[in-house]
Amino acid sequence: MALKDTTALLKELLSEILRDLEKSAKGNKTAAQRVRVNSIHFEKTAKQYRKESISAEKKGNGKKTSVKKAPAKKKATAKVPQKKK
Repeated sequence: MALKDTTALLKELLSEILRDLEKSAKGNKTAAQRVRVNSIHFEKTAKQYRKESISAEKKGNGKKTSVKKAPAKKKATAKVPQKKK
């Protein structure tokens, strides 16, 4: 399964879960069962997404952001007065 397909499936499952959650809050027992079943499918799909996402990053298909380090600050050196002889 491609990363785009997995993303679309996650969105679809999430919308189904949300719709059934509203029904189950009103006392619909069948909707509560669908939420439990779809949450299992969502979990499996989320794991698949993580695997595909990592492999896409390793192949260079993912967008990587480089973090630029701030330039090092110069340390202030205190001038010690010299003793007069």
